Amino acid sequence: MTDVAGQAIVVGVDYSTGADDAVRWAAATAQARRGELKIVHARRHSGSYFYDGVLEGAGTDAEAMREDADRIIRGAVELARSQAKDLAITTEVCVESPALTLIELSRDARTLVLGRTGRGGFAGMLVGSTTIAVAGHAHCPVAVVRGRADSTTVAGPVVVGIDGSPTSEQAIARAFDEASARGVPLVALHAWLDVTYDDLYVTSRVLPAWDSIRAEEERLLAQRLAGWQEKYPDVDLRRVLVRDRPRHALLEWSANAQLVVVGSRGRGGFIGMLLGSISQALLQHAQCPVLVVRHDGAG
Repeated sequence: MTDVAGQAIVVGVDYSTGADDAVRWAAATAQARRGELKIVHARRHSGSYFYDGVLEGAGTDAEAMREDADRIIRGAVELARSQAKDLAITTEVCVESPALTLIELSRDARTLVLGRTGRGGFAGMLVGSTTIAVAGHAHCPVAVVRGRADSTTVAGPVVVGIDGSPTSEQAIARAFDEASARGVPLVALHAWLDVTYDDLYVTSRVLPAWDSIRAEEERLLAQRLAGWQEKYPDVDLRRVLVRDRPRHALLEWSANAQLVVVGSRGRGGFIGMLLGSISQALLQHAQCPVLVVRHDGAG
């Protein structure tokens, strides 16, 4: 399938180690869909700025910053061209907060693509703070390219996490589209163990028999997938139901997948949280790119 007219794939670039991987992945994805790639670099001008938490460039003027930004953009364009020679590419440099810039651009984008780290990241975080902010607020799905060094050559399936929440419904739609466009199987994964051993000891609730829970979860999975196979007859759909915590199951599947698709918040998310625990865990630890999909009504 091809992109909606006028909707480009937007990739944010900076000095971080994950930016090159993000450009390669975004270029390959845009080329496969015969779409357009928009490369964006944003940096707030304040006389000094940060790269991965380290203060640099104190006293740098606007002209020098612009030249520096142009070098970043030129390098990203060359890298994208090496991945997709005939790809339509546009660029943009903004003197503004990277997160705010990307969130605004997401209004007209099909997908925002970011690397696994970003400038301004906090020590101990595997994913930069800009990436977390954008994934939680963007108006379109956000792909975070992490895991393998070259994620454009992986031949594994697309995996989608299903839990019955509104964002899960949006994730299913996008996952079928991604699997169809890539010509690979789609694994619809539903993990139905939402309690840990600690929960069993610290709560007094009586849990029903596992067999009865499994039967109910099988019905839920069938309901969520109803109609999608008819809409995408070319997709080899594989239903996987496991008695495991969703986070653990999806992280395991990420080892052999080429893309994991999840909703931004699951059915157990807290009101006011823009990213649920499962999507955050995948952004931090998945072994392949992760696509986070927000519900249309999420803002």
